[in-house]
Amino acid sequence: MSTDGRPLIVQGDGSLLLDVHDDSFEESRGEISAYAELEKSPEHIHTYRISSLSLWNAAGAGWKSDQVESSLKSWSRYPVPENIITQIRDILSRWGKLRLVKMELPNSTVPGDTPTDSDLWLRLEVDDPAVREELKARKAMAKWLIPDIDGFLVRLVDRGTVKAELIHIGFPIVDLAPLKDGDPLEFSLREISLDGKPFLIRDYQANAVRSFIGNGEPGTGFGTVVMPCGSGKTVVGISVMAQMATHTLILTTNVAAVHQWRNELLDKTSLEPEQIAEYTGDRKEVAPVTVATYQILTWRKNKISPFPHFDLFRKHSWGLIIYDEVHLLPAPVFRVTAELQAVRRLGLTATLIREDGAERDVFSLVGPKRFDIPWKELEASGWIAEARCREIRINLPNESRIPYAIAEKRRKIRLAAENPRKIDIALQLVKNRHEDQILVIGQYISQLEEIAGRLKVPIITGKTPNAERDRIYKDFRKGNERVIVVSKVANFAIDLPDASVAIQLSGSFGSRQEEAQRLGRILRPKDRNSWFYSLVSRGTVEEDFAVNRQRFLTEQGYRYSIDIWEDS
Repeated sequence: MSTDGRPLIVQGDGSLLLDVHDDSFEESRGEISAYAELEKSPEHIHTYRISSLSLWNAAGAGWKSDQVESSLKSWSRYPVPENIITQIRDILSRWGKLRLVKMELPNSTVPGDTPTDSDLWLRLEVDDPAVREELKARKAMAKWLIPDIDGFLVRLVDRGTVKAELIHIGFPIVDLAPLKDGDPLEFSLREISLDGKPFLIRDYQANAVRSFIGNGEPGTGFGTVVMPCGSGKTVVGISVMAQMATHTLILTTNVAAVHQWRNELLDKTSLEPEQIAEYTGDRKEVAPVTVATYQILTWRKNKISPFPHFDLFRKHSWGLIIYDEVHLLPAPVFRVTAELQAVRRLGLTATLIREDGAERDVFSLVGPKRFDIPWKELEASGWIAEARCREIRINLPNESRIPYAIAEKRRKIRLAAENPRKIDIALQLVKNRHEDQILVIGQYISQLEEIAGRLKVPIITGKTPNAERDRIYKDFRKGNERVIVVSKVANFAIDLPDASVAIQLSGSFGSRQEEAQRLGRILRPKDRNSWFYSLVSRGTVEEDFAVNRQRFLTEQGYRYSIDIWEDS
């Protein structure tokens, strides 16, 4: 193993090559990931790339150009190419050159408006005359930007839209306009939770809260916190709520997650039950703290109908909106988020990766990354369990090979996913791990129903009533059930602290989002290591999908082994 302490090679094409075998790998990886994006991560060399978005996220977290340069030079084995330094300086020089600020009267006059309407407008300050002229020349921006002295006027309702449109053409906006306070809500955090356990905010959780809140000045109070599953993102959200002391809307992925948020709030704060409402398909109530699902907000009768539940955003004086699993924020909610830019916004996620490529929208409409901590750093500190990731490749049965070979692409995906040999191997893994609590996870219901029947264990799918889901999860937490079978409904925001093994039969085409969530189900700290098994049909499209999964897991610092299951 190299001990030179310089594991990085910076290349002229903008790629960063990081030597996994250098003693400084872990330390350097944690620093480099703050301003560069991982592209690929095989066994020996990880490849990162600096992009505009990665640098602007770094700028949002406080990184300066000279700090990025110093970091690269301190880790690089060879001189950093001058063109890379120039590129970094150029990209980061745009940060802060466009600023949204409160419009002061009478210095500006909006035709047809009176001074009492000044709170409906913002000013976009633009330092560079050439940039001002370029924006004036863009006809598509004319409906949002009204030319004014040294910049433009922007309608308050267009605040988010302008930020989103401009970042897509390479101009990030630093939003310094004030945020509204919302209705007040005072409550405290408990020192002893209702279950009798001490409740303490961990150091990294406190750092995440401070990074989000900042100094309370304009430009703070919105952004995204990136922390591994199992590390206590909910605690960060609750702590932010306590410090903000305002009415809060929490948006999350499913009804089980709504219940979990409500239980955590009651367990760890002085909030009373009547102060916390649920807004779901089952119950539609509003209280000072309201927890809703993305699904109910995006429901409508048909594709041309309005979204009736969007009024939840507008008809209450929220001072804080928490977007749980923000990487899953549905596209229709982005539009409403653009309208709600005056509200403090906290995004919580284990990964900023969006399979639809909308990371820039998260940056613009929710906020830049304010805090990030590597999974392996928390593992080394004992805050999350050590996980071992093992891919098991399995041959298709002889009778399936010709049907697979002649099938069209979607049919190939399903034939590979439902390889009948997977069930036999999963049964063997369950038998071998007889002291563990195990989640068997998959995509296809018929496959899940078969293995649940053979194991004689409960199954949870999208059709399982919420009350039944809650009962099964409760039995699993208490140890009354050692194994449960779950579809993709259990990917998100489910707290199963004793799960130590996950067996993945199939997934969503190698989604890195999904891999993060499924791995997170087994990362709660416990007195044993966790195991994450992925069963993959050998020589099929599943091997291609597995590359994405492997990339995400190795990005987080996990060793990923691949075994071939030989036919007996």
